[in-house]
Amino acid sequence: MRVISVFLALLLAAVGYPALAQPALLDEQTDLVRLAPHLKYAIDPDGRDDAAAMFARAGRGEFQPLPNGSSTFGFTEGAYWFHAEIFNSHADLQRWLLVLHYPLLDNVDLYLRYPNGRVEHMASGDSLPFSARSIRYRHPNFWLELPQRSRVELMVRVSSRSSLQVPLVLYTPTAFAEMERDSQFGIGLFYGILVALFFYNLVLWLSLRDASHFWYMLHVAGFGLVMLCLNGLSFEYLWPNSPWLANHSIPLSMAISQIAMHQFCRTFLELRDRLPWANATSLAIIAFYVLMGLGSLVLEYRTVVLPMTLAVFPGAMFILALTFISIRRGYAPAKIFLMAWGCLLLGTALYASVSFGLLPKTFVTEYGIQIGSALEMILLSFALAYRYARLRSENETLVREHNEQLERHVARRTSELSTALEQLAEANQRLRESNRRDALTGLFNRRHFRDLFEHQMHHAAEHRQTLGVLLIDLDHFKRVNDTHGHLAGDECLRWLGRCLSDTLSVHGAVVARFGGEEFVAVVPDIQGDRLLHLAEQLRVRICSEPVRYAGSNIGISASIGAFALHPGSGIGVDEALHRADDALYAAKDRGRNCVHAAADITG
Repeated sequence: MRVISVFLALLLAAVGYPALAQPALLDEQTDLVRLAPHLKYAIDPDGRDDAAAMFARAGRGEFQPLPNGSSTFGFTEGAYWFHAEIFNSHADLQRWLLVLHYPLLDNVDLYLRYPNGRVEHMASGDSLPFSARSIRYRHPNFWLELPQRSRVELMVRVSSRSSLQVPLVLYTPTAFAEMERDSQFGIGLFYGILVALFFYNLVLWLSLRDASHFWYMLHVAGFGLVMLCLNGLSFEYLWPNSPWLANHSIPLSMAISQIAMHQFCRTFLELRDRLPWANATSLAIIAFYVLMGLGSLVLEYRTVVLPMTLAVFPGAMFILALTFISIRRGYAPAKIFLMAWGCLLLGTALYASVSFGLLPKTFVTEYGIQIGSALEMILLSFALAYRYARLRSENETLVREHNEQLERHVARRTSELSTALEQLAEANQRLRESNRRDALTGLFNRRHFRDLFEHQMHHAAEHRQTLGVLLIDLDHFKRVNDTHGHLAGDECLRWLGRCLSDTLSVHGAVVARFGGEEFVAVVPDIQGDRLLHLAEQLRVRICSEPVRYAGSNIGISASIGAFALHPGSGIGVDEALHRADDALYAAKDRGRNCVHAAADITG
């Protein structure tokens, strides 16, 4: 009778919903079900549709089968909806665990619609705290209550700035425990190898002070952090209550790993002496990843991750080519380096290919990067030992036969170290300056502006002077981006930055980009009427000079809020900015392209 009832249920499902995939059947012989063969999907480009609308679309047969049966879509825009039907004929088990085996998704919403019309909603993803998950597990997961001999509709909404991969699997509690036991063993073995190699080379570096061991050690640490992030373990154990860190740690750890890897390559292959042109190229690649690492703290996730992921392939091929050149020139340690690099390159290529949807998600493609990187790091450790033994033998020969040459060698190494320290000091100086400036306009950034504003306030209080505060916001800036493109919008922001500097610098003003298309200026020793006159001059100049870009003249205008901070008022930085911001919004309410002053500007 049970077989007949199951057959009738499936028949009714096929008749009532002809456009849907076959339901996923759960029974006593089933301990896990991969839902990909049962899924259909639809795209919500704007991400605005709700579950009711998507259930209706699924009922009308508007969902499509997965392309080639794969649930990997690469880097995409908008929201993706996945629909399936589940029929539970298991006699004893009603509670199943649904696991989405990809930890980097931002938002995952699950909707269950029962036969009586009741809809249950659950949410997960790394935009929520880790405690929002049904169980403490590195992948998004949900407990599903599936009544016996009932058809339940499953709808999953996924949106993410990372690669979109949606491998959904239903587990019985026992099957999940067994699967996770094996998975944790493999992950623990991988990180055990990394930790052992890290401390082994730490001891060697402390003993030998060889730069190769230091950069190798940093490479191991950076790559381990990358894998912690990609496996979802960093979110689970390091910052479970910080979705911001869960997202920004990925590009930051990628940058650290790539910087250490290319720096290790420079040192190990001795590019400065053997291939100067390759050394300069490696430094340029390192500078790129430094900028990407810094940009990851302020830029949108995909803006940083996508170019970094794309840069992995040419960077890897560059190192591979250098290794072949070093081998042809007789550098023996490069042979082991080539073997190690080949293992990492293959594993990385497999993982990146899955991220871009070029290969299906399998055990080899999903864990290839762990396997390849473990072999790479072990072989690199051998290569370092071989290199050290070779260098020691060469040094002993040099000491025995050419004592004077050894002295010159030591002097040259000392000079290289001095040059490296000077370059590091210059890099630190440039880094400090870049932390103070906005990358697009060259003006001060918001954080440094606050420090300068506080200094101006103390100086004004000591000398009993009035400080003028101006908040400038471009009008209808979104229309500029939509009409002329974001590059034109960037040119408008740069032009406005130059305009503010040219107009206000003669008054000793401090000018900064406050955020987006909003700028701020503090003018010292200025009275309210002069401040309003200066703001009006600035407004007229902005709207009277079009921005020239790609042969087009783009007309822009700005709204300006003004506030005068009088000595002894007791107003702090935040309150002063708040009052100027209120004035700015009042200017926008008056129709934009005007100056509005706070009520007590002449007080």
